[in-house]
Amino acid sequence: MELVRKVMSRDRLESLFLPVVGVFVVLGLWGLISTFVTDLLPSPLETWEASRLYVLEPFAKRGELDQGILRFAWYSLIRVGKGYLLGLVFAVPLGLLLGLSRTAQKAFDPVVQVLRPVSPLAWLPLGLVLFQQPEPAGTFAIAMCSMWPTVMNTAFGIRSIPQDYLNVARVLKLSRTKTLFKILLPAALPAMFTGFRLSLGIAWLVIVASEMLTGQPGIGGFLWQEYNSLVYEHLILCIVTIGLVGFLLDRLMAAIELRVKAA
Repeated sequence: MELVRKVMSRDRLESLFLPVVGVFVVLGLWGLISTFVTDLLPSPLETWEASRLYVLEPFAKRGELDQGILRFAWYSLIRVGKGYLLGLVFAVPLGLLLGLSRTAQKAFDPVVQVLRPVSPLAWLPLGLVLFQQPEPAGTFAIAMCSMWPTVMNTAFGIRSIPQDYLNVARVLKLSRTKTLFKILLPAALPAMFTGFRLSLGIAWLVIVASEMLTGQPGIGGFLWQEYNSLVYEHLILCIVTIGLVGFLLDRLMAAIELRVKAA
């Protein structure tokens, strides 16, 4: 028992200590490259000096494109939320249809496979043509790019349900609605959540391209503005913020998944 406690204590210490070591190693490499390889890359200290105002006043609003970094991230998160939810509205029913019907699978699976790898840079112009406004066009592009992992995983989850489950539903003479909500969805939920997480990650990736191309205020719009202004320190601030927010979104979805599975 004492040995188990020591092993667990060592694992906890490593899980806290090693990530800190990794961060310092990356900062060291970054500093070396900015010092000895290229002076176009700002050093960590220069980045902090130039970005301090945006970090220490994260929700300040000094102008349309001069705001705290978390305010920009919040604008982007709202757009991602709209596009992500819109994508789920279409993705879950389509995934259920592909999972339940072999005919539908044969008919639509080739279409899904063709549309799935299309870049957001291709969907966004179509959205501008259809909606004539950057905001709905961005939502459209996020929805179209992020929905496919949910479609694929929902269909996979439904097709993976053991036949015994469906036999029980027939024996109990459950209606189609009850079979869907009592048997199919709970059994397919783990695979569906995998799709939800992947879709959310893609939605967050697409927002950067969407805001860069449409010039909307947000983390992508700020990144593009600072690139055009040659403020490279702020590019790195945006990249770090995008990574951290994406990581937190994934952790949030994982926590929701655990809560739903435990319920």
